[in-house]
Amino acid sequence: MRVEVIVLILYFIGMIAMGLYWNRKSKSSEDFMLGGRSMGPLVTALTLQTTAMSGFMFMGGPSEAYAMGYFAIFYAVGDGAGGMINLTVLGRRMRRLSQLLDCISPIEYLEKRYESIPVKIIGCIIAVIGLSCYVLGQFMATGKTLVSLFGFPLEIGLICGVIVILFYTFVGGYFAVAWTDVIQGFIMIGSLILIFILMMMDLGWFNGLNAKLAAIDPTLLSVWGRGNEYEGGYGVIAGAVGIYLVGYMGLPHSVNKHMAMSSPKAAKTSVVYATIWTQLFCFIPYFLGLGGLIIFTADPAGLINGDAEMVIPSLAQMMFPGVISGIVLTAIMSAIMSTVAALMLLIATIVSIDFYKRWLRPNASDKSVVVVSRATIIVVGIVGITIAILNPPGVFDLIVDTFSFMGCAFLPSYVCAIWWKKANATGSVASMVLGGVTVQVWSSMDLAVSTGMHQFFVGFIVSWLAMIIFSHFGKPTSPEIKDLMERAKGKKVTVSKKVQMSSSKHLSTENKAITQFVFSRQDSMASENVF
Repeated sequence: MRVEVIVLILYFIGMIAMGLYWNRKSKSSEDFMLGGRSMGPLVTALTLQTTAMSGFMFMGGPSEAYAMGYFAIFYAVGDGAGGMINLTVLGRRMRRLSQLLDCISPIEYLEKRYESIPVKIIGCIIAVIGLSCYVLGQFMATGKTLVSLFGFPLEIGLICGVIVILFYTFVGGYFAVAWTDVIQGFIMIGSLILIFILMMMDLGWFNGLNAKLAAIDPTLLSVWGRGNEYEGGYGVIAGAVGIYLVGYMGLPHSVNKHMAMSSPKAAKTSVVYATIWTQLFCFIPYFLGLGGLIIFTADPAGLINGDAEMVIPSLAQMMFPGVISGIVLTAIMSAIMSTVAALMLLIATIVSIDFYKRWLRPNASDKSVVVVSRATIIVVGIVGITIAILNPPGVFDLIVDTFSFMGCAFLPSYVCAIWWKKANATGSVASMVLGGVTVQVWSSMDLAVSTGMHQFFVGFIVSWLAMIIFSHFGKPTSPEIKDLMERAKGKKVTVSKKVQMSSSKHLSTENKAITQFVFSRQDSMASENVF
């Protein structure tokens, strides 16, 4: 058996063991879905970033650089600051408000903040469709990675990889997902830095890299892409930078991490960890794609299956046959598995909390909610594998399209939920629908080249305009929600008794009863003192 295969098998066994270990820690639905809201700064930062990076950074990003040259670096520019902006803008306030509203799901959070069932219904539909497409992209990356190792058909690679992911997500829940993300984060960054250094030494660092790229095609060095495909398209560049700069704030599986922090204060330290990690990680995959173009243009046989998405696995096998190659391929699996686990857990949360408990069984026990969550994980896995086998898509296009779709649909709603009291349900629904539809139309009609406008850039503008304009119509934000938004700032505020009593309806059943009892006792004591 090849050494690389042994390394990967040992890694899989380790992930399964993690799932079994953390299974004992999940005592409730909140434990299973949010880790009991106990995640510290390091875990929060790494699970946020490893989930965000996904197999896209190991396959989609390098393949874009391989095809388009330096233009692809614009995606990395935005990505480098995306985690910091996400945590800074949403982190602390969303953590506080989500607990004040007693929310487990990011869609449930939108429903309670905007006090609207339509917001929840539309949010659920967009989230389940978007997250499922994202999962499909990761499944493809999983299958391709295992094919490069074992050489067996893509179908077998998909099934083997997904079974491991399903197991530790199914068994361990958020605890397992978060802590495996920490381990996977260190594997990912260490392996990529190693390949990058050796490749750049071989090419003569950046001077040698640029000279060799220019010899292949001078336009590879252009900001407009190979062949100057996007020449004059400043909207394309703005979209390429913006999609990862601010788009993370619209991804349910990303903002979900804020809700799981141990405390709002953890956001400050998480920003530091996330920024350091992204600066080390974000740019390297794209430069590996550029270097791979040089190496495999000279030696086409070295590129596995002639597939540009296999640049990094091909470089790993070329430079490090044996144990190191196995570790690098394990890093790719780490990126994929961290994202798939988080996505599937969130889909399960939406189905169990926002559909099952909200509509079918409002009085469902924690145990039955967790059972539904686990059943959802299995169903999504089976459907995803089936689609990936029957109609396999490209990783880059699928991830960028899905990212743009969810980012534009949800971003204004999540940001305005804590920063703009006038934002209401009408504005939220309009921004989700118009933002998401705009992205889909732009992508399906391939309008980026002809208009010079990236799909995310256009969708971003449309969704924000919709939020601002339509929030002037419909039912305004209630005083109770405005009060909770003030409390989410973390400042001491004077709250009227009427608002306090009304706010208690957003708490859990137990907390609501306690709150109302306390307030009733205060009234009783005040009456006694009068006499």
